[in-house]
Amino acid sequence: MALLETGTWAGKVFTGTWTEAKGGTLEDFEPATGEVLAEFGAASPDDVHASCARAAEAQRDWAARTHEERGQVLLDAAELMRRNHEELAEWIMRECGGVRGKAEVELHDAKQRLQSAAAMTREPHGHMLPTAVPGRVSLAQRVPVGVVGVISPFNFPLILSIRSVAPALAVGNAVVLKPDARTPVTGGIMIARILEEAGLPEGVLHVLPGAGAEAGSALVEDPNTSMISFTGSTPVGRIIGENCGRLLKRAVLELGGNSAFVVLEDADVKTAAGAGAWGSFLHQGQICMATGRHLVHDSIADQYVEALTENAKRLRVGDPFRDEVELGPIIDDKQLQHVDDIVKRTVGNGNGARATTGAEYERLFYRPTVIAGAGPGVPAYDEEIFGPVATVATFKDDDEAVALANGTEYGLKAGIHSGSFEHAVAVGRRLKAGGVHINEQTVGDEATAPFPAIKASGYGAFGGPSNVEEFTRWLWITAAEQQTPMPFGAS
Repeated sequence: MALLETGTWAGKVFTGTWTEAKGGTLEDFEPATGEVLAEFGAASPDDVHASCARAAEAQRDWAARTHEERGQVLLDAAELMRRNHEELAEWIMRECGGVRGKAEVELHDAKQRLQSAAAMTREPHGHMLPTAVPGRVSLAQRVPVGVVGVISPFNFPLILSIRSVAPALAVGNAVVLKPDARTPVTGGIMIARILEEAGLPEGVLHVLPGAGAEAGSALVEDPNTSMISFTGSTPVGRIIGENCGRLLKRAVLELGGNSAFVVLEDADVKTAAGAGAWGSFLHQGQICMATGRHLVHDSIADQYVEALTENAKRLRVGDPFRDEVELGPIIDDKQLQHVDDIVKRTVGNGNGARATTGAEYERLFYRPTVIAGAGPGVPAYDEEIFGPVATVATFKDDDEAVALANGTEYGLKAGIHSGSFEHAVAVGRRLKAGGVHINEQTVGDEATAPFPAIKASGYGAFGGPSNVEEFTRWLWITAAEQQTPMPFGAS
C-alpha cells in the first residue's frame, strides 16, 4: 500500500492516530490544473487545545526515552523517505506546483534534516561547571522546552516543517504542527505518515491543518505550548511575536525577505545573470530568500539586463508534473493577483521602471519578468513580491551598493558576484543580512548550517548548531555530597 494512500488520512487530522476533525473538511487543490487532489481534516481551535494537552502528556515519556530510541525513529523516518521517494516527489510537484528538480531538492534536504536530528541525540547537551562550594557538583544541562508549536508555509512545506519538527523531537519535545491549508499533505500529512510508520509513539506529534487564523492563534495561545516556530509573512510574524512576548513564550521566526544580489563592476556578466535568474525565478520566485533586488554597477547594467532578460525568455512555464518546464504555477489566484498588482503599480507609472520581458500570465502561470530602471520608491523594488519578478537597479560605487542593499527593513539573505574574491568579500562583510553568499546567489540553505534572520525578516535561527539552542532550555543542577546545614537550621 502507498505511504500516502488517501483512505488512511482523507478528511482527518493526526493526533497520534487519524481522527475526525471538529472543523470539518477542506479540499486540497492542484494549482496547475485546479483539480481536487484530496480532502483533509480542518482543525478547529478545540482540536488544537485537545492536541496540545495530549502532547504535553506524551512529551514526558518521549523525553525519558533513551537517545538511541529517539534517534532510531528519526533514522527510520529518513529511510522511509528514501524508499518512498517517487510517491513523495509526485505529491510535491502536484500539490506545490514545483518542478521535478525542486521536489528532488526538497526530499534530499528533508532526509538530511532527519539524519542530522538523529545525530543530535548523541551529542553532549551540558557542561560541568566550577563551583566555590566544597563537596558540590554543579551542572548546566540543555533540556526539552516541552511542547513546540510549528506553523509552516506553502512554498517549501516539507523542508520548512521538518526543519523544526525533526530537531524538536530529537531533543525530547512533543510537536503540534499546523501546515498551510494549501499544502496540507507535503507540509504535514506526509510527515505524520512517515513518523507514524517509523514508530513514533502516539501523541508525540500532532498535525492539524486549518484554514484562516483561528487554529494558528489557538496554537500560540494554548498554555501547553512552550515555544512557537513560525515561518511566514512579516505582518503575521509580528502578531505571533507580540503574542509570544505577552505570554512569555519562546519564539523563532523566519519571515519575509527582499534579498539583494550585488553585481560588482569586475563580475562576469553572463555568469552573474545566470545566478541572478536562478535566485529570482526558482520555484516561481516563491521563496523567502529569493533575489528580489539586483543591484548592478552602472558600467555593466545594460549588458546585465540583456543577459537576464534572455535567461527569462528561455524559461518554459507550465504544468511541472506533466510537462518539461522550468517554472510551474503560482500557488493560488490570491498570490498571483498580489504579484500582478505589484508589477502593474511599477511599470508604466512615470517612475522609469520598464518590463523587458514577462509582466503577463495565463491562469496561474506567470511569465518570468525582468524590470529595469528600478530603485527605491518603486513598488517592485521596495516590496516582497513572492513571484517570478527580478528588479534591476544600478549603483556607481561600493558605498552606494552597500547603502542600497542595506536600505530595506528586511535582513534575510544577500548575494554578491565579482571577478575578485577579495573585492567580493570586502563588500560582502558590509551587508546586513542573516546570510551572505559570495559569488553565489541568495537562495542557499543546508541542514548543517544555521539559517538566521535579522530585522523584519525575523529572529532566531533554524538548522545546524542553532537547533540545540532553539529547541532546548538551560537547567542548572547542583548536588551536594550530603545534606547541607543552613544558618537558620534548628539548633
